[in-house]
Amino acid sequence: MSGAPAIPRICVIGVGLIGGSLMRALRLAGHVGEVVGCGRSLENLRHAVRLGVIDRYETEPARAVDGADVVVLALPLGVMESVMRAMAPGLPEQCVITDAGSAKVSVVHAARAALPDHFTSFVPGHPIAGTEKSGVEASFPDLYRGRRVILTPCAETSSEAVDRVATLWRVAGADVSEMDAAHHDQVLAATSHLPHVLAYGLVDALSRWSDRDEIFRYAAGGFRDFTRIASSDPEMWRDICLANHEALTAALERYARELDALTDAVRNRDGERLKAVFSNAREARERFLAMLEG
Repeated sequence: MSGAPAIPRICVIGVGLIGGSLMRALRLAGHVGEVVGCGRSLENLRHAVRLGVIDRYETEPARAVDGADVVVLALPLGVMESVMRAMAPGLPEQCVITDAGSAKVSVVHAARAALPDHFTSFVPGHPIAGTEKSGVEASFPDLYRGRRVILTPCAETSSEAVDRVATLWRVAGADVSEMDAAHHDQVLAATSHLPHVLAYGLVDALSRWSDRDEIFRYAAGGFRDFTRIASSDPEMWRDICLANHEALTAALERYARELDALTDAVRNRDGERLKAVFSNAREARERFLAMLEG
């Protein structure tokens, strides 16, 4: 006979791709008991119950977290602090809280302001996983298998809370590491936020060119692959850009200088420079893929 689940009651606020996939993985592993969902859309929450992602739901955060052992905030960054404030009155004393936001400094500031009595039990986290789809119907239990999750605990964060959150993600199949919040935001600005902004910007620019219909009609697979992430949730990515604006601005300005140099190479028909850029890019990408496979 199996023992009691490690987390008797877990609450997920934001039952979409990220939160829903985590709940599916934890339920499949028998790591959680009751799963309580919370969100703005009753239709989505009811659908989550039908899919077996959650057991029940509440629309008020304070009621949703009542009696929870762990709370997972899978929310747009723009509403993180307001939801933290709304749930604070209902948080049990020993509850561990974590999030799945793509920027961490802003979330740490929000938690300090909104959860002063629970800050030592708050473990900022970021699963580096996802698809261009959203909503609970897009969730699946293997989303985090073999993916990285970065935790950015502060000096005050309880080691027991960090261990509990790290275990939660490892049960879901993730490779967990820790990083300073500010350093995380600099790294992710370059590796995740910048590519998304570039994809959105390219598709938006082309959509406003006079010959856009012909451009899109004859676009090949490379265009589809490069711009796939422009199908991601616009609200979420707006909030990410605003939350991580300093690091992202620096990355954009640095890339703009590189793009100016590449434009000059094309304008001046500098074949050697173009070949050097393309060769270095190919070798760098092959090293990156080898790291993933290793």
